Amino acid sequence: QLSGKWFLVGMASRCSYLAEHSHQLEATTVTVTVLDGQSLAISTFRKLDRMCWEIRQHYLPAQAPGRFLLKGEGDCSKVDVVVGEADPSSFVILYYQKGRSISVKLYGRTSLVSDAIVNKFEQHVRAVGLSEDVTYYFPTYGGWHTALGETRV
Repeated sequence: QLSGKWFLVGMASRCSYLAEHSHQLEATTVTVTVLDGQSLAISTFRKLDRMCWEIRQHYLPAQAPGRFLLKGEGDCSKVDVVVGEADPSSFVILYYQKGRSISVKLYGRTSLVSDAIVNKFEQHVRAVGLSEDVTYYFPTYGGWHTALGETRV
């Protein structure tokens, strides 16, 4: 259900790097492929210094449906990924937890989502103790999205 193209619409996190560089946020797209019926291959495309970059990640299935594990280098870099809420035709809200640190991301099937979806995202953000001052929305650029195949209605 999560397979296909997604656009990163918003993110809430206490990450200091994000706070310091929020003025440099770029439009970001993600392509999700379901492997072996359980794990997810995530391919993230973003612009950085006028170049397109691809970041590949592998989300492994965890104990329950809608839960995944993202492993990095070493034991301390494990990230738990949980689907908080989703309508696979329009949006998904994901929680990322590493140790005591948690962030929430909103992805949409298009780069613009309805106010109702934004409200749901903000409810999830508040539910984990984050606030508006650590919530960031990603810009949408016509040329960038057109290059990645998004059509506007």
